[in-house]
Amino acid sequence: MTSPIHYLIRSRVRDLDGFTVRRVLPAMTGHMVGPFIFFDHMGPVTFAPGGGMDVRPHPHIGLATVTYLFDGEIAHRDSLGTVQTIRPGDVNWMVAGRGIAHSERTPAELRAAGPRAHGIQTWIALPKGHEEDEPSFAHHPASTLPLLEFPGARVRVIAGRAFGASSPVDVFSETLYAAAQFDAAATFALPPEHDGRGIYVVHGAINIGDTVVQEGELVVLVAGLEVELRANVDSVVMLLGGETMDGPRIIWWNFVSSSKDRIEHAKEEWRAERFSAIPGETDRIPLPES
Repeated sequence: MTSPIHYLIRSRVRDLDGFTVRRVLPAMTGHMVGPFIFFDHMGPVTFAPGGGMDVRPHPHIGLATVTYLFDGEIAHRDSLGTVQTIRPGDVNWMVAGRGIAHSERTPAELRAAGPRAHGIQTWIALPKGHEEDEPSFAHHPASTLPLLEFPGARVRVIAGRAFGASSPVDVFSETLYAAAQFDAAATFALPPEHDGRGIYVVHGAINIGDTVVQEGELVVLVAGLEVELRANVDSVVMLLGGETMDGPRIIWWNFVSSSKDRIEHAKEEWRAERFSAIPGETDRIPLPES
C-alpha cells in the first residue's frame, strides 16, 4: 500500500526577539506546503508577573500573516494605524503586499498577573500578481469562522475552504487552513481536495497509517489520496495547504518575494527607515547583518 506521507518535519527552537518559538517552516526538507511558507508554534508559555511578549516593529513584503491563538492575547499595531487585540479563535489577517510594518505585544493590562501565550503564526506567500498589492489588515472574530462538528472531532475553518465550509478571510488562492480538536481514539478522513496538504500536531499524537506523529511534528501528505487520521489521545492539530504556488519564492528574514532584487530593495528600505512608521511605537528590530 502506498504511504500517504510524503515527508515529516520536526520543529526547531528559535528565538524571536527574546521569545522562544518552535519553527516548522521553512525547513530543509520542504520549503512550502501549498501557499504556506512560514509556520511558527509559540508556547504554551506563562510569563513571569510583569512580563509578556514584545515583538518590536518589523517589516514584511510579499506575504499575508495569519495569527491564531489557543490561549492568551496579543495586541497588534501596524503602519496602517491598525490597533487590534487578538484572542483565542480569532483571526488577524494582515496582507503585507508592497510593504508593511507591525508589532506584537502582550496587552499592558494582562502583564501584572503573569500572562499566558499559545498559538500559531503562519505566512502565506502571495501570487505574483498580488505581491505588490497595497497593504491591508482584517480581523475576523471566532464567531464568524465556520465550526464543524464530526464524531469525536471539531474543526474550525480559519482560512480558505474545508469540508464544504468556507472562511470569511479573503484569500488569494485555493487555501486549506483549519484547527481540529480530536477526542482520544477518534478517526477522521482528510479528503484529497487540495494540491498540498500538511498536518501539524499542536498537542497530543495521531496515527497516519503506521506512523505516529507527535507534538511539534508536521507531516506533508502525498497528493490525491484520502488520508485517515486516528487520535491516540485527546489532540489538537492544524490542517494546512492549498494550491501550489505559481513559481518558487525567496524568503529572507521577514521578506518573501519571487524576485531577489525585490528582496534587496526591501532590505535597503528597512535599513534606511523608509517603511511607514507605526503610530505609538518608537523602537524597531534592526535589519540582520547576515
